[in-house]
Amino acid sequence: MSSRRGKRSGPEPVDEDRVFKALASSTRRQILDALKNQPRTTGALCERFPQLDRCTVMQHLRVLEAAGLVIAQRKGRERWNHLDPLPIKHIHDRWIGDYASSAVGMLATLRDDLETRPTDHRNG
Repeated sequence: MSSRRGKRSGPEPVDEDRVFKALASSTRRQILDALKNQPRTTGALCERFPQLDRCTVMQHLRVLEAAGLVIAQRKGRERWNHLDPLPIKHIHDRWIGDYASSAVGMLATLRDDLETRPTDHRNG
């Protein structure tokens, strides 16, 4: 089964460009925040974002779905939107984790260098 509807049948490759594009919008990040603790219907998301019309909320959901960040499931007349955090984890593992480890290593080296450097007590 596709990741777009219901359960996944297996891991699908992450389209990093789509994930970054989806995360670039503060509105889409707010929608993901709203889905973090529980799935919500499209109607509930529309109520949560009264400044947006239903069509705009649906457009944002389509971008999130295309990026694999949201899985939509129909239950009767309702469309339930579920957060799929795996693409975000992929981005973290691929981009953030290694860079953060490298930065922490550089900061530790800088600290060690500063702590072992002789203090110059000369004035001026």
